[in-house]
Amino acid sequence: MFKVAEIHPGAGRKEIQLNPFKWFGGGGGGGTAIITLGSLRSKQALNLVEAISEGEIEGFPSAAGLTKGTAAYNKAALKDIFLSSTPIVKPSANPNNILDSDFNFTGVKFEPRFGTSNQTFIKAISAIENEEAVGAKVTNAAPVTRTITDSNIDAIRVTVRFDALININEKDGKNLGTTVDIFILITENDGTVTRFDKNTSSETISFQGGLFGILPMSRSTFTISGKSRNAYSRDFLITIKDNMSFPIQVTVGRASGDTDNERITDTFSWSSFTKIIDEQRPYPDIAHTYLRFDAEQFPSIPDRMYRIRGVKVKIPHNATVDQTNGRLTYSGTFNGTLTTTKHWCSDPAWILFNLLTESRFGLGDHITESQLDKFAFYSASVYSSELVDDGDGGQEPRFSCNVVLRQRGDAFKTVMSLSSVMRGMTFWSAGSLTLTQDRPTDASYLFNLSNVTAEGFIYSGTSLKTRSTVVSVSYFDMENQELNFETVEDTAAKNKYGIIHKKVTGFACSSRNQARRLGRFILFEEQNSSETISFATGLAEGVIVRPGQVIEVSDPVRAGLRRGGRIKSATSTSVTVDNTDATDLDSTNNPTLSVVMPDGSVETKSVSSISGAVINLSSAFSAAPNSNSVWILQNTTLQTTQWRVVGITEDKDSYAVTATAYNAGKYAFIEDGSPLPVRNITVLNELVDAPGGEIVEEEFFTDGATARTRLNISFNSVPRAIEYELRYRLDSGNFITLKSRSTDFEILDSLQGIYEFELSSLNSSFEPSAQPTTFSFTAFGKTAIPGDVTGLTAEPISDKLVRLRWNLSTDLDVTHGGLVYVRHSTKTDGTGTFSNATDLIQALAGNTTTAEVPYLEGEYILKFQDDGGRFSAGEASVVIDLPDTNNLAPLIALTRREDLDVPKFQGVKTDVAFDATTNSLNLAGVGQFDAITDLDAVSSLDDVGGIAPLGTYEFGGSPGTSFLDLGGVFSLDLKRHFLTEAFFPSDQFDSISDIDARVDFDGLTATKVNAEMLVAVTQDNPASGSPTYTGFQTFANGTYKGRGFKFKVNLTSNDPDQDIKVLQLGYTASFQRRTEQSTTTIASGAGAKAVTFTDSFFTGTSAIGGVNSNLPSIGITAQNMASGDFFELSNISGTGFTVHFKNSSNASVDRNFTYQAVGFGKG
Repeated sequence: MFKVAEIHPGAGRKEIQLNPFKWFGGGGGGGTAIITLGSLRSKQALNLVEAISEGEIEGFPSAAGLTKGTAAYNKAALKDIFLSSTPIVKPSANPNNILDSDFNFTGVKFEPRFGTSNQTFIKAISAIENEEAVGAKVTNAAPVTRTITDSNIDAIRVTVRFDALININEKDGKNLGTTVDIFILITENDGTVTRFDKNTSSETISFQGGLFGILPMSRSTFTISGKSRNAYSRDFLITIKDNMSFPIQVTVGRASGDTDNERITDTFSWSSFTKIIDEQRPYPDIAHTYLRFDAEQFPSIPDRMYRIRGVKVKIPHNATVDQTNGRLTYSGTFNGTLTTTKHWCSDPAWILFNLLTESRFGLGDHITESQLDKFAFYSASVYSSELVDDGDGGQEPRFSCNVVLRQRGDAFKTVMSLSSVMRGMTFWSAGSLTLTQDRPTDASYLFNLSNVTAEGFIYSGTSLKTRSTVVSVSYFDMENQELNFETVEDTAAKNKYGIIHKKVTGFACSSRNQARRLGRFILFEEQNSSETISFATGLAEGVIVRPGQVIEVSDPVRAGLRRGGRIKSATSTSVTVDNTDATDLDSTNNPTLSVVMPDGSVETKSVSSISGAVINLSSAFSAAPNSNSVWILQNTTLQTTQWRVVGITEDKDSYAVTATAYNAGKYAFIEDGSPLPVRNITVLNELVDAPGGEIVEEEFFTDGATARTRLNISFNSVPRAIEYELRYRLDSGNFITLKSRSTDFEILDSLQGIYEFELSSLNSSFEPSAQPTTFSFTAFGKTAIPGDVTGLTAEPISDKLVRLRWNLSTDLDVTHGGLVYVRHSTKTDGTGTFSNATDLIQALAGNTTTAEVPYLEGEYILKFQDDGGRFSAGEASVVIDLPDTNNLAPLIALTRREDLDVPKFQGVKTDVAFDATTNSLNLAGVGQFDAITDLDAVSSLDDVGGIAPLGTYEFGGSPGTSFLDLGGVFSLDLKRHFLTEAFFPSDQFDSISDIDARVDFDGLTATKVNAEMLVAVTQDNPASGSPTYTGFQTFANGTYKGRGFKFKVNLTSNDPDQDIKVLQLGYTASFQRRTEQSTTTIASGAGAKAVTFTDSFFTGTSAIGGVNSNLPSIGITAQNMASGDFFELSNISGTGFTVHFKNSSNASVDRNFTYQAVGFGKG
C-alpha cells in the first residue's frame, strides 16, 4: 500500500554536506493530526543523518531486550539520545511503553542502523527532489489532477496552500476559524484508484516506513481545522509502493462544500508537488542514525549526544557479558580460542585486542591474531573484570573502557592509551605482541651481584618536592553528559611538601570511582614507587626477563649483608652455596631459600637448617636446581627488594634492565585503603661501632684575601656506616655538631685553647654509635702580634698630596684580612706617637704598600693590625716640615681656634667636656654622681663610671656659633688645626677594669681611642632655618665648595680606661688669588655698561674681614679709542662692575674693550 505522512513545510529547504552523511532542513510536523488551538502557522524541521561508529555496535542500552528495527525499540532508544544535553525521552519513562507525555521534544522521527555489513538503507533519506509547480485552485466541484510518468521515484510530496482560514463572528467580530476537508486520489495506469480522506481507515494509510515519530494517520488527518489570517501551507508525503503501475495520476480535491459566505475565507490551492528519489545507500559496516525534529524548538542546530553500547568485539569462548556493566565473567578454562560472533563489552583487554586485529579501522592489515599473546590478554581481562568496591556502597569492575575514538591518531599512542586504561603495557616479545599489566604478581626472576655486571646495581629517584601530592582525574560523567573531575590527595605528603597539583585525563573512564582509583594509583606511584633500579645482566637472564615482570634483588651494598650468589651443587632438598666467608647464612627468623629452576622459573622453600655452606630445605623443589644457578636467602629480618621491569635493552654481550620499585600491598591500599606491609630490606639501620685511628692536625692557610686557621681531623672508616658525626667544643663551651660522609672533618678558624671531640658513626637510619670515640687537642690559633711597618718613605707629589710607601707585611693575617693604619700628628719634632695621633685616612687593606694622603706638616705614623685586631708592637713614622707659603699670598679669610677662645671650647658638647686640669677637650665619664659610694676613692669626677665610648663636639665660624657663612657659594680652602693625645685618666693599678687586656703598665700607650675631625657643607643660606647640608665627612686639608660650613669632632674609646685629649682644634679658611678676564671683545654701547663676572669673587662679610674689604682689582683694555676718550669704573663688587666710556666732551661713546679682574675666591 501507499505510505502517507503529513508534513508542515517551512519557507524553504536547505542541504548541508556532513561527511559522509547529509542533514536536511525543511519538512516538519511529525504526526500532528489536527490543530485546533490558536492560529495555524507553517513549521520547519531538521533532518539529520549522523555516523555513530565504524563497525557493528550493540545498540542503545535503554532499548536492550527489545527487537531491533521495531517502533518499540526506536522509541526506547530515544532515552539515550540527547539534544543540547536533554534526553528526547524522559529518563523516568517506561522503555516498554513510551507515552506522548514522556517526550521532551515534539515532532521527532528516528531510525537507527547498527553497522552490520548487510544493513538496509533508511528510506527517509532523500537524494534527489524535483519540485513542479501546480498553482491551481481546488474546489468541491473542480478537483485538480496531475500525471507523473517517472517510475523511479520513491515518494511524492503534495503541498496545498490556504490564503487564510477566517470565520468572522457576526456578533463580536472575532475570528473563530474554520474547517476544510480535503482528499487525495492516486490513479494507477491499470485503473487502480486509492483514495485518502477523512474516512480512510488508519490501518490503510498508516506509514509503513518504520520511522518512529510518523504516527498512524487518523481520519481527521485530511481535515484542516484552525484559524490563520496569513497564508498557511501543509505537505502530504506519499511513499510509492514497489509494484505501482505507471504512469500515475495524482488528484487533490475538496471534500467539504465550497463556501460563499463573505465572513468565511477557506479557499485553497494545490501549489506544487515534489518527486522524491531516496538515496538508497545502506553505508555497510557503519552504524548511523536518522533523526528528525521540529527546528522551531531550538535557536540553532542543537548538540547531539548518543549513549550507546559500542563496537562488538570477539571475546573468549568461556566468557559471558554482564549486561549491567559490560564486564566479562568467566567459567572453565581458557583454551586460547575466541568466539566467532562478536559481542559488546566494556572489557579494555578485548577492546584493545579488537583494535589491533580489525582491518577496517584498526591495525588488522599489519597484525594478525596469531601474532598476539591471547593468554596475556586473557589474564589482563580477568583482573580488569573483577568487582571492587565502588566507594558508594556497591561494586563495579576494576577497569572499564568507555571511549569514543573520534579521529585518526598515532597507532602507538592509541594502543598505549587503551593499554593504560587497565594499567597495561604492550610490547613485542619473541615474535608476538604481548600485554603486561601492573597487577599482583609473584617474582619471575632473581638477581644478585653474581648474575649482573661488575657495575652492580644503580639506584635513582626523583625529588620528593616534585612528586604530586594532589591529583585531579578527568572522567566523563554519564549522569550529566559532561567531563567532571575527581580529586584525591595524599594528606601526609601535602602537609609536608605543600600542594603539588597534577591534572590527568582518565582515558576511557566514565566512572567516578575508577577515576578515584586512578588518582590514588598515581599518588602512590609518585610517593612510593619513584625509585628506579638499573643494571646489566647476561644473555641467559636477558632473554627470560620481560617488561612487566616482578624481579627480586639481593644487593649486599644496600642490604648490608651478602645473602645471594651461585649454587655450587644441589639436590631437590639441599643446596650448597658458592661462598661462606663473605656470606651471612642466618638460620633464624623463618628463613626461606629462592632459586632459579632449570626452566627459568623461581621456586621458594622454607629452610630447615644450615650447616656450613649447605642449606637444607623443609620440602623438596620440583626438581634439582642446576649448578651455577642463582640463589637468594632471606628471613623476616632481611628480605629482598622487589621491582617491576619497565625496560630491557639488548647490547652486544648483555641486556640492560630498568625496573621501578614494587610493593605487592599497594593494590589493596589503592582500592580499599588497607595498610601497606613493612618489608625489611637492609640491616644498615642497625647501630655500628664508632670510628678509631683519629688524627688531629692544626693548619695555617690563606683563603682568598683572608688568613685562616683550621683543624683537620681524620679517622678510619667503619663498615655499614653511611655518615659520621663529630661533636666538639672549645674550653668546655657548648658542643657544636658536624656531619660528613667522608672520613675527615675540618674546623675552620680554630682558636687558641683545648678542643674536646666526640666521634660517632651513623647507620642508614642516621642513628649514632652506642658509645662515641672521645679525644682532645690543644690548638694555638692566631695569637701572635704582627711585625712592625718597615721601609716607610714620604714623596710629595703636589702642594696638597704626598705619597707614602712602605714594605709589604710578612704576616699572612695582615696581608689577608688585616689593616694598615695611617695616623698624623702636628708635631714636627719627632715626638709624635701612634696614641697621640689621629687617623688621617680610613685604614687600608693589609696588603697595601702605598697611600696618597694630604700634604700636611707634622709626623705620619703607621702600624699594622692583623685580622684579629692585634696591632704591631712598634710603629714607623716620617716627619714633614712645610716651607713658609705666605709669599703665595692667598687671602686668609678666617682663622678659628676653639682652644684659644675664652672660655675655651664653647661649641655643642655631647658626652665630652673641657678639662681645666689637662686644658683640653676630653670624653666624659658615663657614671652618675649620686652613684658614688666612696667620694674619697674617686680620682677623677669627670671619669666616674669609665670613659664614654663616643662623644662629639660641634662648632662653626665664631665662638659659640654652629656654622660659618661665606654670604655666597664659594670654593674655600680649609686647613685644619687638630692636635690630640691619648692617655689613661687613672693610672692606678686597682682601677684597671681588664687586667688581661692591658699591654703597657707605664700609662703611655693608649691605642684604643681615636679622634676625627669632620666637616659638612651646604649651598643654602645656613641662617635660613632649613638649609640642606651634606653628611659630615672627614676633614682633610683641601678645597670645599659651599656657602655654609659646620665642623664636628668625634672622639671614640674602645676601652673604658682610655681617654683622648683634644689640645688644639680649629681651622684656617682662605681664598686663593684668582684672575678672570674676558674671552671676547665687549661693546660698551653709548652709555654705562654693566659687566657681570663669570664667577663671583669673595669680598668679605661682616663676620669675615668686613663687608667689601677685599674688592677685586679691575683692569680695562680699551680699543678704537679716539683722542680725548676716557672711561670711568663704578659699582665694583664681587659679582661685577660698571664701565662708562666718554669722549673729551664728557659725552657717552660706544667703545670696544676687554677686562681683567684679580681677586680672591671663586663663587
